[in-house]
Amino acid sequence: MGVTAIYPGTFDPITHGHTDLIQRGARLFDRLIVGVAANPSPSKAPAFAVEERLELARTALAGIDNVEVEAFTSLLVDFVAHHEAQVIVRGLRAVSDFEYEFQLASMNRQLRADVETVFLTPAEQYAFISSSLVREVAALGGDVSRFVHPAVAEALRNRVRRVP
Repeated sequence: MGVTAIYPGTFDPITHGHTDLIQRGARLFDRLIVGVAANPSPSKAPAFAVEERLELARTALAGIDNVEVEAFTSLLVDFVAHHEAQVIVRGLRAVSDFEYEFQLASMNRQLRADVETVFLTPAEQYAFISSSLVREVAALGGDVSRFVHPAVAEALRNRVRRVP
């Protein structure tokens, strides 16, 4: 039996930074499930509905054979257990991400001691990209095509209202 990993997030929207980490994770693990949080924390009101985020992620990740995309509404560790995964993959863009990610990994270890968290860093050209920055640039009429898949750029153009 191979190693299954879960890469969770809101992916609102999925960016080249996410895709880079997913490609790296797909090389490390036999099966990588991209878990799209259907009900993110109250502080993260998504711009796209979960169905849209799933479709955009599937489009951006098409062609990576051992990657699946699925929504989840439970605790992450319960989603991990449901898929009999052994690893949670998390991304670290900068040192500022570490403290929060360390807390999450520690809590997940308390809830599910048999699951490891693995941190990956994106390629340098993607380290500054975040979904919130991409949404903000798009909302202000900027070109986000360098940061996201063409389908995501189109969805953002159709979604955001241009600010004069």
